[in-house]
Amino acid sequence: MAAVDYAACRAGFRSWELLPDDSSYPASLLDLGKDAPILRGYGDPDVLLGDCLSVIGARKATPYGESCAKMAARVAAESGITVVSGGAIGCDCVAGTAAVEAGGKTVVIPGCGADVVYPRSSEKLFCRALETGGCVVSVEHWGCPPTRWTFLKRNRAIAALSRSLIVCEAGRPSGTFGTATQAADLGRRVYAIPGSIFSANSSGTNWLIESGAAIVVDEESLEALIALDYGRLRMSGTPRPKERGALLDALVANPMLPDEISRLIDLDLPSTLALLAEYEAMGLVTRLVDGRFAPTEDSYLGQNVRH
Repeated sequence: MAAVDYAACRAGFRSWELLPDDSSYPASLLDLGKDAPILRGYGDPDVLLGDCLSVIGARKATPYGESCAKMAARVAAESGITVVSGGAIGCDCVAGTAAVEAGGKTVVIPGCGADVVYPRSSEKLFCRALETGGCVVSVEHWGCPPTRWTFLKRNRAIAALSRSLIVCEAGRPSGTFGTATQAADLGRRVYAIPGSIFSANSSGTNWLIESGAAIVVDEESLEALIALDYGRLRMSGTPRPKERGALLDALVANPMLPDEISRLIDLDLPSTLALLAEYEAMGLVTRLVDGRFAPTEDSYLGQNVRH
């Protein structure tokens, strides 16, 4: 299979620039006042004028966070809403990819120039965004490399562009958490997916819920929030996941070491290790770098689950 080349891909699309006083400039970004940026990009700029939902989350996402990002983007796409993300590794890339795979559109706002790929691992997403009717748009000059400051500016645009923003997984403090608080300050509706109180990656999302963010308790509740806020009904859906069984239900709350799992499900350690090996071969659990086990994306989303 040929390697993806964003330079070759964007060559098939016109480049454009939008100033805040242009008639085709997205009105939502004018809420940034004097900080409303000049936009430069490739693809279809008209998607910036339609209904958008920003989906954000941790770069060092857990399988849980990535599964939440995939679910959120799929529901949005199936509701006819464009998914906005930063194109970073983790939740961003998963969300943009899930949107186009569900037949929707995505807007990628990278922390660099629109003609620069960062991170390199997201190059395929940049191309797919263009090829499926979305766009890659930057608040920076052409050729601008990624820096700490460009990401801060990018995050403001992600917060402002959409009517609502959903946080799939976020620590506190973090760039994701900062983007969510900026969105709230701009009067955007913030949705947050809760996580384990023992997970540092969920401390930000749980705090947002405590502070008034709309809680997303399952796929159906997100669908209802979108219907209420955007006046759109989802055209199709994915069947509800099957029950996971004792071992996977234990791991959903928090990744654990084998001896912890053994005690929780009341199974001796050799049998627990054998069960984990079987589930790992089936693609239902994955071993993290610290030796803990966590459900995979397929397991969270109820795919290929066996009992």
